Amino acid sequence: MSDLTLVIGNKNYSSWSLRPWLALKAAGQAFDEVLIVLRQPDSKAKILSHSAAGKLPVLKHGDLLIWDSLAICEYIAETWPEAKLLPEDRRARAVARSVMSEMHSGFVALRNDLPMDICRLGKVPGIPSDEARRDIARIQQIWQDCRGRFGTRGENGGGDFLFGRFSLADCMYAPVATRLRSYNVPLDAVSAAYVDAIYAHPAMQEWIAASAKEQPLPEA
Repeated sequence: MSDLTLVIGNKNYSSWSLRPWLALKAAGQAFDEVLIVLRQPDSKAKILSHSAAGKLPVLKHGDLLIWDSLAICEYIAETWPEAKLLPEDRRARAVARSVMSEMHSGFVALRNDLPMDICRLGKVPGIPSDEARRDIARIQQIWQDCRGRFGTRGENGGGDFLFGRFSLADCMYAPVATRLRSYNVPLDAVSAAYVDAIYAHPAMQEWIAASAKEQPLPEA
């Protein structure tokens, strides 16, 4: 049994759970996984048994409890710095934290209009509102900027992700990549290639395969 336990929701639907799960995988850390099925009569009670905040995900590290996705990701990066989950360059790191925070606190219309549902791929395209379309345009702007300034050169030697090598920024935006693909949202060439890179990541492939085995949930 590991001294790390990550409590998550359904892999097909829980975008916030995906983020720290990817971070732990990228850090090379073994961890126990507790999955709470969402949208059930006892879901809230089960979540509260792990955290008074009543939300997922939750990371338990020994007697330490962390209950916010971004806080968990930052903790993972600090605890295992050898994984280099944040850029080493101060300027790149500042930009990474800015785009991570923007994802954490923003894009509400996109979340509402195109909720994460990995297994809906190939179904009728989603119809985002004007506000969600603005969110999508802003996300593509972020991806273009990060890829152009940091992803193809610099300290990381280039790579397919926002800051070259896979980082916490990619953990934060991976669920967005699933939304855009699941709902067949048209993307510019840079953004489409980035979504391809996210889907090709081995940990992401593992998560997607597990999500396909889950039972569909009732509509939220």
